[in-house]
Amino acid sequence: MAGLDKRVASYDEALAGLTDNMTIMVGGFGLCGIPEGLIAQMVKMKIKGLTAISNNAGVDDFGLGLLLKQHQISTMISSYVGENATFEQQMLSGELNVILTPQGTLAEKIRAGGAGIPAFFTATGYGTPVAEGKETREIDGRHYVLEPALHADFALVRAWKADTMGNLVFRKTAANFNPMMATAGKITVVEAEHIVAPGELDPDHIHTSGIYVDRIIQGTFEKRIEQRTVKA
Repeated sequence: MAGLDKRVASYDEALAGLTDNMTIMVGGFGLCGIPEGLIAQMVKMKIKGLTAISNNAGVDDFGLGLLLKQHQISTMISSYVGENATFEQQMLSGELNVILTPQGTLAEKIRAGGAGIPAFFTATGYGTPVAEGKETREIDGRHYVLEPALHADFALVRAWKADTMGNLVFRKTAANFNPMMATAGKITVVEAEHIVAPGELDPDHIHTSGIYVDRIIQGTFEKRIEQRTVKA
């Protein structure tokens, strides 16, 4: 990687500096738009004690489920985790610390982290366990909960297209949590389906500016279906 060219040649280089007990953000929604190769590399690295911020925890044999299977995640900050039996077992046994967060609040906590906003008030969760231990305030007759922003040591993102300078385009629903997570990591690593030369991306179609991106690697991806429904 030299100058403004942010490409790296290996997954070892892509995740250099990631160590035990760090906080990671991992893009995706269900199995859509997840950085599969970067997750596989973390499994290979056998990193332990991770705090993972992600909308969900993959499934038992794919995505973040692979890290859970190897007991590499100690804390999950997430919104929806209903597809993963390993997650359920570890949560109920007390092995896994789980901080469930309403989906919109989770998205805004990440966006705020990337925007330099330390915290914000939201009405979501007031009067429920979500608000326990948090500051609340009444504003114009309505009650709100103070939610702190989220940051990560590494943000792991999947993009449809990236140019070598780190400008990103996300495709359809794979946009999900990826754009906001790209802004909230101390080190943002992008696994891209296609990498093109500077100038090949239409500036009007760029979703995330290259100023947020530190490393880019060319990925290969498996098409997975999270739930298959067939007609009898």
